Amino acid sequence: MIQAKQELLAALAEAIQELSPGTDLVAAFESPKQAAHGDFACTAAMQLARPLKKNPRELAQALIEALQRRPAFQRWVSALEIAGPGFINIRLTAAAKQAVVAEVLGAADRFGQQPANAQHVMVEFVSANPTGPLHVGHARQAALGDAICSLFQTQGSQVTREFYYNDAGVQIATLANSTQCRLMGLKPGDAGWPESAYNGDYIQDIADDFRAGKTVVADDRQFTASGDVEDLDGIRQFAVAYLRHEQDLDLQAFGLKFDNYFLESSLYSSGRVEDTVAKLVANGKTFEEGGALWLRSTDYGDDKDRVMRKSEGGYTYFVPDVAYHIDKFQRGYTKCINVQGTDHHGTIARVRGGLQAADVGIPQGFPDYVLHKMVTVMKGGEEVKISKRAGSYVTLRDLIDWTSRDAVRFFLISRKADTEFIFDVDLALKQNDENPVFYVQYAHARICSVIRNWVARGGDESTLAQADLSLLTAPTEAALMLKLAEYPAMLSGAAAGLAPHDVAFYLRDLAGSYHSYYAAERVLDQAPELSAARVALLAATRQVLRNALAVLGVSAPEVMSREANPEATEKA
Repeated sequence: MIQAKQELLAALAEAIQELSPGTDLVAAFESPKQAAHGDFACTAAMQLARPLKKNPRELAQALIEALQRRPAFQRWVSALEIAGPGFINIRLTAAAKQAVVAEVLGAADRFGQQPANAQHVMVEFVSANPTGPLHVGHARQAALGDAICSLFQTQGSQVTREFYYNDAGVQIATLANSTQCRLMGLKPGDAGWPESAYNGDYIQDIADDFRAGKTVVADDRQFTASGDVEDLDGIRQFAVAYLRHEQDLDLQAFGLKFDNYFLESSLYSSGRVEDTVAKLVANGKTFEEGGALWLRSTDYGDDKDRVMRKSEGGYTYFVPDVAYHIDKFQRGYTKCINVQGTDHHGTIARVRGGLQAADVGIPQGFPDYVLHKMVTVMKGGEEVKISKRAGSYVTLRDLIDWTSRDAVRFFLISRKADTEFIFDVDLALKQNDENPVFYVQYAHARICSVIRNWVARGGDESTLAQADLSLLTAPTEAALMLKLAEYPAMLSGAAAGLAPHDVAFYLRDLAGSYHSYYAAERVLDQAPELSAARVALLAATRQVLRNALAVLGVSAPEVMSREANPEATEKA
């Protein structure tokens, strides 16, 4: 069906040009709101009516006549109908729908993927400062960022996953002081405990290992403790390495590996911050007032001009951000995406403004941002706010320990990033249709069970490519095949829209189409040719479920139990 759709779109584009030469209207199909209306819908006649000053229904009739003259429509379409103010409903032939089964089986794990292209994409996400464990906000970033990376990889782009962190500054100094206080025997609540100190139990763990002279190894650093309570710089370096190691363990538990770690300190040591400031000053985009250096960010859509260098001499936090993004662009990344919390919304205009003011060839709108809202964790019907280990928030590791990696990934990707999300631990543990990740994974496992049963009865999976797909004529089969055919376009749209939640939505719809089919049709106790055709359809569905789950970093188990019906088996 993918080939059929491509041929039909090309024919539609020709017909549109025939009716309106030179128009920039793009040929496109929509999915009808009701399946009874057809397989595709076309709104081109209504879109052309105003510029051509013609009645849309009359244009629709003319467009239908143009389409019926084209071989693709003669081959793949059984009926064209005008509906409403000028919609054209398109009904495909059975052969067009059935073709998707062979296309999926032939492409296997490449189904839906596009050829390699020259686009270099960087996605920066998580980017947690090494001052504590990764919290649920970082977990949502991890799920979003990794899925966005996978989406762009399906579209043929070369993708880099980058983790940026501040390895200096006030927060790191607080981390060192907190650890030193623990080494001195102080704890939260004591008279000498600093109000700004970090209170989590992990600080005591760091102090104990520092006193023991241990060596910690992280992905990007290694450090051996001196054990000296007066060695504040050594305490700082050890604490940073310790927490970087802890974050590495969190990310490993999540099944996530970054390609590159970028240190904010390197922007200063390499001179990039000073070079960026010099460019902005030389380009006349700054001014001095009150002893501070300001960026004229209002020239680029910001609501007010922003301080770059404070009166006491230190730079504000967005200045290294501008330098960092110049570095990204100069490393050859044609598209950069930052996944951050909504509290970063105010930085967008000033960072983009600074990049334009630097005048180094960076296009407007660079970088892209995906901003996510907070996650509320519910357990036992109550909100969970505090992790004993972290001291003040629920950690990524808590979510994984309470549920599973698959549940955390799927749940945190299952809503639009800009909507608040409630992570229901109890729901994530349910083994029934209420749990969306179980619902999808069980569809995959149930298909595997049916196919194993078919093989046990003498079937041969290697012969499925030769199955007689013309036997797949049931309405539920047509609906399932149409849903399979939507997968490539869904992936492209999700990548273009930075919308990985579309993949989760699609998976639930596909699982629903499969479960409806399974409830309506028997697979095994049929004529051998019909059973083989239906098993081929199931194998294609299994493949697309597996492919889409992989985009989200979620496993596709072949065996699962079902709490609601533990005796359930595949239908004969």
